[in-house]
Formats: sequence, C-alpha cells, structure tokens
Amino acid sequence: MKVLSIDIGGTHVKILLSGEKESRKTPSGHGFTPEQLVKDVEILAKGWMYDVISIGFPAPVHNNLPVAEPFNLGVGWVDFDYEKAFRCPVKMINDAAMQALGSYKGGKMLFLGFGTGLGSAVVTDQALLPLELGHLPYKKKTFEDYVGNRSLEKKGKASWKKHVFETVELLTAAILPDYVVLGGGNSKLLKKLPPACIAGDNANAFEGGFRMWSGPADRLSKPDPGVQRASRSSRQRR
Repeated sequence: MKVLSIDIGGTHVKILLSGEKESRKTPSGHGFTPEQLVKDVEILAKGWMYDVISIGFPAPVHNNLPVAEPFNLGVGWVDFDYEKAFRCPVKMINDAAMQALGSYKGGKMLFLGFGTGLGSAVVTDQALLPLELGHLPYKKKTFEDYVGNRSLEKKGKASWKKHVFETVELLTAAILPDYVVLGGGNSKLLKKLPPACIAGDNANAFEGGFRMWSGPADRLSKPDPGVQRASRSSRQRR
C-alpha cells in the first residue's frame, strides 16, 4: 500500500510518498484553504500513485477531523470532506502528533514540539495520544506563552531557553516517559539538550504519516539501547 504523507505548516505544505526520498512542497499561509490544499497536492504529487493519505494538521484533531480552524491558515477546514475531495481514504492527526509518531523509538515517549506554540504527544507501543500540554497553566499564563515563538521574539533566546528547560523538567516529572523527543523548528536553537532528551527532526512527520496506516507496535516495542542509557543517566543525576 502506497501512502502519501502530507505535513501542513503555516508557511508551507510538504508531501512525501512512501518509498520516495525527496519531498515536495508548496507555500501555504493565512489565506490557505482545504480546497487549495487539494489542488496543490494534485499538482505536487504528479507522477506519484498512492492508495491512502495521511495529513498532519496544525490544530486540534479529534476522530480524524479538525475541531478548530488553524491559527496560521485560512478557514473552512472543520467541515471539509477530505476523503471525497481526495477520492481515497484519509487519516488526519495533529501535526505534532504525526511528527511524534515518526520520531518514536520504542517504550514510552513524550514528544514536545517547540515552534509557533508547544505541540505535544505521548507514544507507546500500543497507542498514540495527542495532547494539548501547551495550554496548561504555567507561572502567570500557560506553557505555550513562555516557550512559544512570541515569547522567543519578545524576551530573547536566554529567557526562552530557561523556560524550555523548566517546561521539559515539569512535564517529564508528570508523565514519566522513558525519554523525550524535542521537535519543532525552534528546538534547533538548543545547542545543549535537557537530560534524557533526543533531538527530533521535522522530516520525521512523513514517517509518522506512513506509520498511521500500520501503527508503531508493528515494528517497535522496546526503547533503543541508547535511549535507555540516556534515561538511566538522567535519573541517576536527579
């Protein structure tokens, strides 16, 4: 089965077909609609044959459909019929959850995506749990208010980094994962990662899209030895 993985972002839409190595992309933006998505994907995917589609969407998703309009795109996403428009089966999850699934290396993993806001998810060998941890109370506001892009631009890298490390520590203590993957574009600003953390990669979102049609349990059940060592070392330092 050939899977077309679509990663929708605030500035670009990227696609990759399972079995291919080079992704393709097109601009998105504040006026970008689901109708435009379908037209652009049809052009981008020319020459690719696929059976099903996976979509990583930059807003909350429940039961395979958006439950809110995205902040950085146009409108009309909530009530759109994706399977009818694409003429094939479609699965949709939050974009952070899709990257989390693609980053999974076994065990119990917490994914934190630092970008415009704070994306989050937990993955085990049996389940993918998209979360909205960024909206939880933190200090005088929420986690997202302190580690999102607006805070980085307003208060600078040093303050942002301090809150990132504290956010990782607090959420790790609450969820008790085997390891934490830090993704999102802003995670690249961290030259040194918090304990028991692994650097993610936005390209992992495509792998997450492929895994949406098979599930992490098909291939992965135990953490990598390196992941286990990082986790043990972190706990010994506490």
